[in-house]
Formats: sequence, C-alpha cells, structure tokens
Amino acid sequence: MTSVNTNAAALTALRTLQNTNSQLETTQSRISTGYKIGEAKDNAAYWAISTTLKSDNKSLSTVKDALGLGAATVDTAYQGLNKAKDVLDEIKSKLTAASQNGVNRDTIQAEIKQLQDQLKSIASSSVFSGENWLSIDSSATAYSSNKSVVASFSRDATGSVSIGTIAVDASQVALFDANADVTKAGIVDAKADLVSSTGKQLAYGGPKQ
Repeated sequence: MTSVNTNAAALTALRTLQNTNSQLETTQSRISTGYKIGEAKDNAAYWAISTTLKSDNKSLSTVKDALGLGAATVDTAYQGLNKAKDVLDEIKSKLTAASQNGVNRDTIQAEIKQLQDQLKSIASSSVFSGENWLSIDSSATAYSSNKSVVASFSRDATGSVSIGTIAVDASQVALFDANADVTKAGIVDAKADLVSSTGKQLAYGGPKQ
C-alpha cells in the first residue's frame, strides 16, 4: 500500500504562490490593456458598461472626424464668401465712380474686369476635400445642392445610436454656376443693370450707352 504524506506548510506555500501568480496575471493584463476591467470575468456588470463606452468612444471619434471635415468645408465657403464680399464692395465703388461725369469708363471697366476675374478665382479655389460650394455646375449629373453636415451623436434609452446632421442648400451660397440656364445663375454671375443718379445705365458686365 502506497501512502502520500502531505506537508501542511508546503500546501500553504503552494496556495500562496498560486494566489500571487493570479494577481500578477491580473496586473499584467491591466498594464497591457490599460483597463482595470479587461474581461467579463473581472466584473461582468462593469465589463458590459465598459464595452458599451468603448464602442461609443469609437463612434465619437468617427463623429469628431466628420465634424472636423464638415466644419472645414463650411469654413472654406465662409472665408471665400468674405473675400468675395470685399471684392464686390470694390466693384460697387467702381460702378459708383463710373456714374460720374468726366471719368474714363473704359479704364474703370478694365478694373472691374480684373475684379471679376478675382471673384472667379476666389470661388474656384474655395475647395475642401473635393467640395466647392461657391463655384458649381448645377447641370452636372452628379451635382446635388443638398449637403449634409454631421452635427451630433446620441444614444437613446434602448441603446440605439443616431447621428444628427444639419442640412445645407449649397445653391443659396454659390457665387458662380456654369449652368447656362440663367434661372439657376449663381449670386454674382448673373448680369445686373444699375441706373445711376444721372440716368445713365451701367451694366455689371460693362457700361451701356
């Protein structure tokens, strides 16, 4: 008959080593992942919450990128419109000067032409990530004036996630439209006739006799 003699002290030491090893594994896991709750066995309830929060964090990161992209697109159009406004103020000043007697209207018209070219340059260069809201071609098959800018992220009581957006009608801010249909002209590429205080008719595209 074979008998096995157990040593109580040895068993106690073994249990201590096992417990220490388990604690070391837990610590190592926390260090490698950066999370106190790395697995469901650590704490099932907290792990479920943590998993949801991590999922939301990834979604928020995506929304943040989309917000940055949308903000940059809107800001590009905004900056372009501000520059265009300054040029239009100069054109207005030139037209006012052209209505006076004794001025060289040909010279003024040449200056207006340069300002018009500057306007077109501003509009055509207001591009971000392939989007240009100021210089468009509404007759193009792929063109749509309905733009959508990501604005928010939310989760309802059932856990469903939704992304909020802001709708923008880009046709309302377009300065130039390559479409020949005059009813769809941009803000500044339509011809504008002005009548001065002297009764002379001045055209945005040049003086009329």
